[in-house]
This record gives sequence, structure tokens and C-alpha cells, in this order.
Amino acid sequence: MNPGICALSAVPVRAEPNDRAELVTQLLFGECYQILVTQESWLQVQLAADDYVGWIDTKQHTPVTTEYYAAWCAQDHPRALDVVQAVSDATTKIPLTLGCRLPFFDGMNVRVGERSYFFNGTATNPAAAPDVARQAALLRKMALMYLKAPYVWGGKSVFGLDCSGLCQQLYGLVGIQLPRDARQQIDHGRPVHFVTQAQPGDLAFFDNAEGRIVHVGMVMGEGQILHAHGEVRLDPLDHNGIYNRDRQRYSHKLRLLKRLLPE
Repeated sequence: MNPGICALSAVPVRAEPNDRAELVTQLLFGECYQILVTQESWLQVQLAADDYVGWIDTKQHTPVTTEYYAAWCAQDHPRALDVVQAVSDATTKIPLTLGCRLPFFDGMNVRVGERSYFFNGTATNPAAAPDVARQAALLRKMALMYLKAPYVWGGKSVFGLDCSGLCQQLYGLVGIQLPRDARQQIDHGRPVHFVTQAQPGDLAFFDNAEGRIVHVGMVMGEGQILHAHGEVRLDPLDHNGIYNRDRQRYSHKLRLLKRLLPE
């Protein structure tokens, strides 16, 4: 096994081993992965958190030991709660964004492979006992921090992300790891049968004319949904789907609602 960690704010993960290939997801700072295949200057990797597979440039690879990788996988790590922050040591300053992992954070330092970096921003505390009310409140608070983030297919950063990347990041902030894509996320949680029964934090899934799941967003309450469509935005949600106020028409057809937070 040849594991690595993302030691940059974000690293593109592509469908094929070239810079022109489709962006399928991103590695954010503090995320580990395994190398599956080496091909010239490209590495096919599998992300440790959600098993997603894609290609990264070998120049953006930071190796870690198998012992570090095993320890990383054995626990949940705090996440950065500031829109923009940094970690630093005597010679280096690395920018990071909302939702980035802080490996082995002890309240002052994070450990990235053999290096230790200072972090003085705010962070989640995965060691705290789960509290549904607190989780729901944090989801709503963090959701609003993503407002106006631009839509980027395959993105997970507050500076560019897609619909499922947004939901994966939001739930990661409350200690719930979701798969990467909407068609995978729909398999999680418990069905909510009516929009009127939806609670803040529930996920709403939308399909196309062929019945394929093509979109996901998070219920915010008061008949609204937060989703990434051109930008991260708030729109009305009813039993038909999402109504786009700007265009004065429905943009997405509702398929199913799911509740992921415990009762």
C-alpha cells in the first residue's frame, strides 16, 4: 500500500490521467488516499473517506507511512469552521477552507505526515457526544456560509463545488460521512414521505425525465432548500420540486426526501 495525504488547500481528482480530463472530485487539505496505479506523471488514487477513485498529478502527492494512514482511518478528525484559514510552521503557510480536515488536531497543532503545523482557527469537535439539536443547528449555520459559492462540477471547496459535494461537506461537518455522488447518497437515511414533514437537515433528491437521480439539496425549513445550481442558493421547495425565483419556473423535479440525523 502506498498512501498519501493532501497537503494543499485542494487538489483536483480527474477521470483520466491528463490535465484536460473531467474533474470528478477534489482532495481537500488533510484527506488521505491510497495509490492504486502509477502512470507516468499521474497517480490513480482511492480516497480513504468515501472510496472515490480518480487521477491526481504526482507533483501534488504527499506520501505518508502505512502507520500514519491506518491511524488516520481509525478516527474522525476535526474540520475547519472558518471560510478561510491557514496552517503554518516556521517556513510554510498553507491556506485551507471551510470543511478541511485537521488531522490529529490537539487544539494547537495538526500533524500531516512527518510535519506538524500550527492552527489557531475554529474547528469542530468530533469527540463530543452526538447531539441532534446541535448537529441540526450547525448544519443550518454552516449551510449559510456556503451561500453564493460558485457551482463547479466535481468541486468540494467553498470556492467551487457541486450539489453532492456541498451535501457531503455539510454532513462531514457534523461527523456523518456521505458518499460522493447524489445517486449514492440517496441510499442513506430514512425516507420522509411528505415535504410538509421535512425537517432542517433532511436531504431532497431530484430526478430527470429518465428517472436518474441528478441533483440533491438540503432542506432548510420554512419551505426552503439550499442547493448548488449555478451557485449555492436558497429556493422554495414543495411537493413538485425546486422553484427558481429568478427564472419563475421549476428547475428540479422532486423524487425523494431522506432524513440522516438520528431521531
